[in-house]
Amino acid sequence: MPTDFNGYWKMLSNSNFEEYLKGLDVNIALRKIATLLRPDKDITQNGDHMTIKTLSAFRNYNMEFNVGQEFEEDLSGVDDRKCMTTVSWVGEKLVCVQKGEKEGRGWTQWVEGDELHLEMRVGDAVCKQVFKKVQKNPCSTPPADRKST
Repeated sequence: MPTDFNGYWKMLSNSNFEEYLKGLDVNIALRKIATLLRPDKDITQNGDHMTIKTLSAFRNYNMEFNVGQEFEEDLSGVDDRKCMTTVSWVGEKLVCVQKGEKEGRGWTQWVEGDELHLEMRVGDAVCKQVFKKVQKNPCSTPPADRKST
């Protein structure tokens, strides 16, 4: 049985993120803003169908895919590129390969206890992020993701 990634995850640490963004050619102004953010992850998993929402006060990014099926990923708002992406199970980890303008781009994600580990790669740059599973609090949803009623 694959790892259960379902849940709401709050960032604990984010190492080497600026170098990762440099590897993606993100401009210095956006890099400075991005390194100040502490995004949350809201993950919904239904078998091999996954939705990963990265939520912050500045910008949100949603990724929806079926494990093992290649798809075109639109990275508008990240580095404004498109790439062909495949996410696969490798043991208990999700491994993503993103084929496009940048060599060696992708990520690996796994769970250890109540922590979500994410290692993002581009070229020689590796960023490591760790998140802690928490109860989702609707009052703490980033403003960009709230809906008016």
